[in-house]
Amino acid sequence: MSTVSPTRILLADDHALVRRGLRLILDAEPDLTVVAEAANGAEAVEAATPEAVDLAILDIAMPRMTGLQAAREISRRAPGIRLLILSMYDNEQYFFEALKAGASGYVLKSVADRDLLEACRAATRGEPFLYPGAVTALIRHYLQRDRLGQSMPESILTPREEEIVKLIAEGNSAKQIAETLFISVKTVDRHRANILQKLGMRDRLDLTRYAIRAGLIEP
Repeated sequence: MSTVSPTRILLADDHALVRRGLRLILDAEPDLTVVAEAANGAEAVEAATPEAVDLAILDIAMPRMTGLQAAREISRRAPGIRLLILSMYDNEQYFFEALKAGASGYVLKSVADRDLLEACRAATRGEPFLYPGAVTALIRHYLQRDRLGQSMPESILTPREEEIVKLIAEGNSAKQIAETLFISVKTVDRHRANILQKLGMRDRLDLTRYAIRAGLIEP
């Protein structure tokens, strides 16, 4: 009889029905157990403590803070916690951003019932989980980079600036952003000016396009 403790999982998705469905799949396995749930990325970051959680499964598109933003923050705060990104999108940009954020794998929601258990077990073993399309993208990207002698650029925005870009792109006013983040409108305006200058952009439309490319909001 095995005495190995089950992998303790934090499940973060803004749709309660999705969380319920995924929880049923995970809790049916003796080696996996969901110990916490979160409805957005900020809640996930707060719940992801190494004393309580071994693996965080994060939906890529959540309000307040995306799964990618949450993954970066959890990696910084608790590097021992394994990370998986859940996504509706077979999207190379999102996939590469997930890897850069520290995720062990990228699981498509459309096949989560088939792939999620394997991805969880791979992450627990410290191995990556890549669906077939992601493997193809990774190889193609590597060969292209090697040919051009390029490396992937790091994000030039701070986590707080990314959070503000996301909120701007979602249509929030400076006052709404200030209330959400518990900062002053003047601070929001200063951040916005700094972001525009850093990115060489002019307005909200430019920022929205950037937010989509960076995987901060859904297209």
